[in-house]
Amino acid sequence: MARGVESIRRTALGALGAVLLLIGVALLVLPGPGLLLVFAGVVLLARAVPALDRFVAPVRVRAMRAAEESVSSRWRIAGSVLVGLFLLAAGAAWGLVPELPYSGWATGASLIISGFVLFALLGWSHRRLRAARRGSPPASEGTR
Repeated sequence: MARGVESIRRTALGALGAVLLLIGVALLVLPGPGLLLVFAGVVLLARAVPALDRFVAPVRVRAMRAAEESVSSRWRIAGSVLVGLFLLAAGAAWGLVPELPYSGWATGASLIISGFVLFALLGWSHRRLRAARRGSPPASEGTR
């Protein structure tokens, strides 16, 4: 019985990790938090398949560096906020204007969710960078 539950857990973790990894890879070229989603996907895949654990540390370093760089200056923060606002506005437009290609609330909701995820990760990155500048190590990583 326990073995069956463990198999289901590993399968679910692997499937969710693969989805996050694919979305993260797509967001590497699209606006959004690509590296952080790649990192989350790799972590979940490593829990499902322990042989993949060696990929977690390098991806973590790159994702954390990208998160810090995204809030390293006021211009970058302003640019990220503008992109987030654009995603929210575009989502509303795609949901409300039927003349747009691929219009509808499925497309609009995905853009709106992307905007909210961008704002959440921007806030998280900003808090993490502020904690690092104050000298206290962030909860997830002890290096600057």
